[in-house]
This record gives sequence, structure tokens and C-alpha cells, in this order.
Amino acid sequence: MTKILSVNAGSSSLKFKLLNMPEEDVIAEGVIERIGAGLDQDDNVTIKLNGEKHKSRQEFDDHEQAISFMLAQFKELGIVKDFNEIKGIGHRVVAGGEWFNKSVLVNDEVLKKVERLAAYAPLHNAANALGIKAFSKIIPEAVEVVVFDTAFHQTMPKENYLYAIPYEYYTKYGVRRYGAHGTSHKYVAEQAAKLLGKPLEDLKLITMHLGAGASITAIKNGKSYDTSMGFSPLAGLMMATRSGDVDYSLMNYVKGKEGLSDQETLDILNHKSGLLGVSTISSDMRDLLDVYDTNDHAKLAVDMFVDRVVDYIGQYYFELQGADALVFTAGIGENSIPVRKMVIDKLAFLGVKLDEEANSKRGSATEITTADSKIKAFMVPTNEELEIARDVQRLMK
Repeated sequence: MTKILSVNAGSSSLKFKLLNMPEEDVIAEGVIERIGAGLDQDDNVTIKLNGEKHKSRQEFDDHEQAISFMLAQFKELGIVKDFNEIKGIGHRVVAGGEWFNKSVLVNDEVLKKVERLAAYAPLHNAANALGIKAFSKIIPEAVEVVVFDTAFHQTMPKENYLYAIPYEYYTKYGVRRYGAHGTSHKYVAEQAAKLLGKPLEDLKLITMHLGAGASITAIKNGKSYDTSMGFSPLAGLMMATRSGDVDYSLMNYVKGKEGLSDQETLDILNHKSGLLGVSTISSDMRDLLDVYDTNDHAKLAVDMFVDRVVDYIGQYYFELQGADALVFTAGIGENSIPVRKMVIDKLAFLGVKLDEEANSKRGSATEITTADSKIKAFMVPTNEELEIARDVQRLMK
């Protein structure tokens, strides 16, 4: 057995899962929040071990402090006796640009490229690089691997990833659609193929990663054919606080009226829009569903979210010239029974029929359509950490 750690470093958070490979057994997992952001009244460290949650409240100035604390907890809780038991570390990195179409071993050149690509994913890549550097200092003997969210989407045809702007911007600056959540889309597509009992290469799938960040991908012959996120994770679907697709001239108009800088405008689109912007009360789908029948803004936000999802399903259904299955995953996709029902009900004209009882379940991969549904739909819990660990194991060999 080989201990491999999957890491997802956010700007102020660190999610992790330690697995025994190749058995794929989870040893421990958890999250550290509010890194560099000071403390509030809530616990900001959670480590789950043997079904028990160990919570604490600690202040961290940076990711290196958070990682040192996490590893110290690994020893204190008996998860490892020595840090060098961790033989491999896989880092989720959002943007790989056109440089990376697969996971790679970390070296100085790779790290420099991850940092240079921060403009493509400003909320993520810089934090990902900090996580890589911190682990390199603390466990220098471990094999480190970067797994890119954009890699899976490098198979898109040119007509799907280029924007209708001067071609020279693509050749000079790499301006194109890159997408995101590729690790998740790949994982749930593989699981859906198993549920269908068919090779992934023979299927047409529409996978929906619906969470605080949300994207939809059209998968043809086992490869990404089109995806909703764009040059950055801002584009595509309406999300928790991100606007999704917006007419550029609209924001240029608002910017002039409000006297906003370019950065302030981007901040509004990334942090103050989406469900939060429309509902005016919350970015959390659960909060909005709680008051769906009594708050007009909450209802509008939910209805808009569902409509955007259905719009992309329709687009990809015609791009793929049909679909074998729809796959819901991530926080909303896995847990929101009402949202899944709203989406599928809007697809009734395609012969998609919801199984209400199956749709009421959570926790494990489930077909949520009836036996006579013309297109099958599944709820599949994503497991990006396992997909990352598999890539680390492969490259360690």
C-alpha cells in the first residue's frame, strides 16, 4: 500500500484527502478554512477519521502554516508516524492553458508555468502554487504531481474552443475557451459508463458539475467535446456568486455609470453576482430553496439557475446529435432534489422522465429516471481527490 495525499488549495482554504493506493481506501480527509483571513467564532479545521470529525479553531497566516498544522494533526491522531510515509502528493490546479493536456510531475519549470497561468484563473492558480511550494519544503522526498482542471478539455475541436475575435489574440496570447472542473467531469463520466454497462468511448454524455462553481460538459467518444466555462471559470452558467455569461458591453455601460475600475467590475462579476446578486440574500442554493415559495428574489434566482442549466443541455444535445445520459454531480447536483427535478421536468419534451423515488436519494450513484425514459439521468457523487490520486500513482510508476 502507498499513501497518497490529494490536495486542493484555495485562496484561503486547503482541502485534502489521504488515500491508500491502489486499494483506493480513504484514510483521512478534511478541510482548513480562513487561511490568512483571521478567525471568526466557528471552527475552521475539520479532519475526518474513522467516521469521526475532529474539529478545532486555529489561526494561519499562510498555507505553509496550515499545511504544517495539518501534518502535525496527522501525527497526533495516529494517521502517520512519519511524514515520509506519504509517498505522493497530487495538487489540483485549475488552469493549465495549452501547455498541459495531462497531469505532470512537478519541477521548477512546471511551477513557473502554473504561476504564469494565474491570469487565466486568478482566484485559484496562485493559491495552488503556494500549496505546491509549501509541501515541497515540508515533505521534499514525496513525489509531487499537478493535475489540471483544464487538461480534460484539451480535446475540444477548434470550432468549440475559439472565440469570434481577431485570430491573432489566440496566436499571441492563447485567448480561447479552456473550461474547468475537468477532473470531476472525467470521473463522473467514467462512473456513468459503468452504470450504463458500456465503454465510455461509445457514449454521448452531458455531465453537470453544479456547485458554488458550476459547469456543463458535452462528452463525445469519451472526450470533452464542448464545455460551458471559458477562458476563465467566470463564464458559462450562473453560479453562487459568479455571473456566468454576460454581454461585455452591458458591464462596460454599468462601469461607466458606477465609476468602477476594471478590477472592481471583475470583482462584482466574480463575487457579487450569480445567485447572490439576483436573490439579494444568499449565494447558497439551500437558503434560496428554503424561501422559494415566499421570496420573489429567491425564486427568480433559482429559476434563472435552472433555465441556464437547461439552455446548455439543449445546446449540447444538438451538438452531440443526441445523448445517452445526463449526469448530475457536485454540491447542488448531488444534494438538491428540487433542482434536479426542475431541470428534468423541463426536459420532458425530449422524453426524459423522472423517477421521483430514486431522485429522493443521496450519497451513492443512482439512476434517477424511469425505465422508459428516452434519455437516462444519473446522480453521481464526484471524487476529484480519487482521480488525482490515480494520476499520482500512475506517474510514480
